[in-house]
Amino acid sequence: MKINWGTGIIIAFIGFISFILFFVIRMNMDDRANHDLVTPDYYKAELGYQKEIDDENNAMENNVILKMQKTADGLQLIFPDNINYKNITGTVSLYRPSNKHLDFYFPISISDSNLLIPDKRLLEGRWDIKVAWKYKNENYLFKEDITY
Repeated sequence: MKINWGTGIIIAFIGFISFILFFVIRMNMDDRANHDLVTPDYYKAELGYQKEIDDENNAMENNVILKMQKTADGLQLIFPDNINYKNITGTVSLYRPSNKHLDFYFPISISDSNLLIPDKRLLEGRWDIKVAWKYKNENYLFKEDITY
């Protein structure tokens, strides 16, 4: 059987379309390719983004910037020395972009100017850390992306 050039072009188009459809269907059915939004209420969270910017700027203007250091026991957040740590309230949230089941948050409860996040809670990989805290009716925010 002889195939002319018109039939060859049609076969090539059908082959190419089939190839593309195979990969599109495969990626949509694969559980490893999770297509969820970062947060369930993404658009609602976007409205509060200006408050986060204001809180970050507030921390810089008042020179109350947190420091972070990795220790043998875990990740240590160091609050500035010029504030009374007993009056600090807020939350620490750790977000894992690759697996939402590893995300966790906890209230700030410190007995000195340091807060330790235990090593057993942090797996190797990328983490987005957000510390939202309040001191003397002023809101502050510390955000950092780390690879642990």
